Amino acid sequence: MASRGKTETSKLKQNLEEQLDRLMQQLQDLEECREELATDEYEETKQETLEQLSEFSDSLKKIVSGNMTLVDELSAMQLAIQAAISQAFKTPEVIRMFAKKQPGQLRTRLSEMDRDLVVGKLERDLYTQQKVEILAALRRLGEKLTVDDEAFLSAHAGAILSQFESVSTDLGSGDKVLALASSEVEKNKKMI
Repeated sequence: MASRGKTETSKLKQNLEEQLDRLMQQLQDLEECREELATDEYEETKQETLEQLSEFSDSLKKIVSGNMTLVDELSAMQLAIQAAISQAFKTPEVIRMFAKKQPGQLRTRLSEMDRDLVVGKLERDLYTQQKVEILAALRRLGEKLTVDDEAFLSAHAGAILSQFESVSTDLGSGDKVLALASSEVEKNKKMI
């Protein structure tokens, strides 16, 4: 009986990760096709995706409140959803790697970006934004950052990213994270 519970927990976690991946891919695809879409079509699709993320967040909240064995594994997903909704992170790929706790892949992405910047394939502004996101995600995953990386993060981290970090330091309070995410969804609805 105990092993069946572990199997069910594993299946639930896998299903939730797949759903989160789908929503993050949807955001990434939307950003990549932004110029091909009319402004109103882009805004409508983005709003629908944010609403789906909000509903997914509500589902996670219900699961967390009813099954304490999943709390730790779902906390990272809650933070990733909160980051997407609040738009602290603009890069769905970074959000996905953060939610899946993949520091190695984040570091690989950072190396690729360094290379792309040197060869002129990546603009400085986009590089700075994505590097800040990756460094913040690595820090939240408990990874050690170099002195240079810490200095870069301090120099370029914005208010939204600071808000994300301050809320996410209190993992025990999933309600705070979800409340912030909900308020950000409401702000986004009013803006559109």
